[in-house]
Amino acid sequence: MKVLVDTNVILDALMGRKEYYHNADKIIKLCADKKVMGVLAAHTIPNLFYILRKTMDVDTRRQVILDLCNIFDIDQIDKGKLLSAVQNRNFDDFEDCLQMECAVSYHAEMIITRNIKDFTSSFVPAVTPEDFLKEWELIEK
Repeated sequence: MKVLVDTNVILDALMGRKEYYHNADKIIKLCADKKVMGVLAAHTIPNLFYILRKTMDVDTRRQVILDLCNIFDIDQIDKGKLLSAVQNRNFDDFEDCLQMECAVSYHAEMIITRNIKDFTSSFVPAVTPEDFLKEWELIEK
């Protein structure tokens, strides 16, 4: 199974966000164990590095990025994806549209995000972390 993991799910795990941490951590572990093929959009990496500056020093952030790059595939952002996303009037949020463009490019079966309402126009279905884990448990049985 191939999935794109949205930035907010990675942040939930890395920042230990109380009510979301457990599911986010499980998803990252499934990807780390290669039970699920996970991808991050390339723009997620600099976004994480910037956002995490509030809670982590630069060396820790560098190590986190290295670890994530070893766990996840990274789908590139190119001119075609940028143009497609900026011209897609079905998305209000350009960044979310880029996430969808990367999911399409990677042939992901779903996008795992806490903001499924932002992906109602996505060509790839979006699911919450908890819904993904419920579905995963059914697949594993």
